[in-house]
Amino acid sequence: MIQNEPISKIALQSAAEGLSLFGPRDAFLRLIESSTTAQIHSRESELTILGDSEEVKWLEALLETLLQIVRDGNQLTEADVKYALSLAKEHRVHQLLDLFSGDVAQTYRGKPIRAKTLGQRHYVSLIRQKDIVFGIGPAGTGKTYLAVVLAVQALKEGRVKKLVLTRPAVEAGESLGFLPGDMLEKVDPYLRPLYDALHDVMGVEPLNKARERGQIEIAPLAYMRGRTLDDSFIIMDEAQNTTPEQMKMFLTRLGFGSQMVITGDVTQIDLPRGKSSGLKEAVRILKSVAEIGFVHLTEADVVRHSLVQKIILAYKNEEV
Repeated sequence: MIQNEPISKIALQSAAEGLSLFGPRDAFLRLIESSTTAQIHSRESELTILGDSEEVKWLEALLETLLQIVRDGNQLTEADVKYALSLAKEHRVHQLLDLFSGDVAQTYRGKPIRAKTLGQRHYVSLIRQKDIVFGIGPAGTGKTYLAVVLAVQALKEGRVKKLVLTRPAVEAGESLGFLPGDMLEKVDPYLRPLYDALHDVMGVEPLNKARERGQIEIAPLAYMRGRTLDDSFIIMDEAQNTTPEQMKMFLTRLGFGSQMVITGDVTQIDLPRGKSSGLKEAVRILKSVAEIGFVHLTEADVVRHSLVQKIILAYKNEEV
């Protein structure tokens, strides 16, 4: 050890704390060490950090925050540690505690659902505050899943009487007649992501019963024309694939006691060449309307496999 090298010591309350903090086979510890030139040593009931003063400072904040999360009875995941690392380097890791302070809801199996990034937390907060919210960001940021979770919660609590979930069937040109089967079978491939989220939150049988009672409607966007939806929680997925006319039509379906969430990824537009995106136009036209919320999630909010985040970032850099 270099003389006068910055050093920090963090006390552990038990050996079990160290195991939870470092992860299975010290996977979390190796992940942290790969992001710094500082050294982290564990001996009995104490952690020691050696290295550059700036690195020691953010590593100390990181480990103390992760320890607090463990002490509060939470189980860390690799995604949690990676996100904590990114916040620690920006000296914002203490904000991570807010993500563990309350669950958004629970799955039908009782597993807690929580916002996993600060961007997701802001998204959830805005949906709870405003009647119309746009959630814009790349794949894997939880845009649709969290909207469905909050919609089901609103239905269970009696704040709305019906859930309406829709998306444009652009891949089929909204001309679904050539596909085999009845109408439900024709549109099913395009609505499957919405079903998947509902299954996770509600379970298959309760979902089927809710659909039979008319409490949940899942339909292509073309079916929204000419309707006014009162006392409903309405979600439009894949909104980047709407035309400006479709987006205006959809937004004007909002009725009394209703709420809308519009989700989309403006980097994955599948519209025919020459057609502009209704999502892009809506953001431009409505950005000054105070009652409408806009959340722009980024690759930092991706909660899928770590490679997804790297893929999104690589494509983003290629477009610059």
